[in-house]
Amino acid sequence: MRRIEFDYIERHLPPRPANAHKGMMGTLCSLTGSYRFAGAAVLCAKAALRAGVGLHYQLLPECIYPIFASSVHESVCVPLDGGRTFSVRDLPIVLPVLDKASAVLIGCGMDNNESTQEFLHSVMQAVYVPLVIDADGINALAQHIHWLEESEAEIILTPHVKEFSRLSGLTVEEIVQDSETAAREFSLSHPDTVLVLKSHRTIIAQNGELYENIAGNSGMAKGGSGDVLAGIIGSLAAQGAKPLEAAVMGVHIHALAGDIAAAKLSRTAMLPSDIIASLPEVFAKAEDFRDNG
Repeated sequence: MRRIEFDYIERHLPPRPANAHKGMMGTLCSLTGSYRFAGAAVLCAKAALRAGVGLHYQLLPECIYPIFASSVHESVCVPLDGGRTFSVRDLPIVLPVLDKASAVLIGCGMDNNESTQEFLHSVMQAVYVPLVIDADGINALAQHIHWLEESEAEIILTPHVKEFSRLSGLTVEEIVQDSETAAREFSLSHPDTVLVLKSHRTIIAQNGELYENIAGNSGMAKGGSGDVLAGIIGSLAAQGAKPLEAAVMGVHIHALAGDIAAAKLSRTAMLPSDIIASLPEVFAKAEDFRDNG
């Protein structure tokens, strides 16, 4: 297992040419948020934008549009008619937007029920670009794990330990006792899927290849931190990073920003939004190294 170091970011961060325009820097389409979890959509979007994506399309239930639009000013919003979360009845609006994407993010704050499960399946069948599945997307997928092999998309899964228990069939205790083996065996059972097993030391796995992140701190153990991570990973994938690279970089960038936030605000008082606010310092360091050697 390889330990992630900062030079991984320096080597794999998508380039930003001097003549770049927004169309060159990737398009991320996010399907996140619901009536109860508007904040998840906001945190994902803000993190994705701070992580450099050129265009961000936010597809969201119409009921949370006012909250989102008043909080995030840089996204292109696509409100969906009626309902408190996503449904297959939204597909005529959703699918043409997904055609614009260089990566798709689904699940954060989506809620998990029969309707959202059916919606997730339809998206997995329609998408051919990298697809990040987080939170309630993972909970929906756990009941239909065979969908991974049916999809043509390169999939990145970002479960915490309890979500991974639902995905893998292992108990939480078994995962905690030997997370390395659990991650490796899952990745071998689901070829090409990238697994981000989140914990105090996050493990990223693909086809038996493992990376370990030990940066980060206990101040990040707050609701919303995972939404921030999903947004970062989706953004990097949209900009052209390979799924494994996007996951490894995203985890380490997220952790380093969390350490900056904790140093400024304390582990107790820091919030997930403070991780987003600390991202510029991490990217500035990476760009300085890349530009000046």
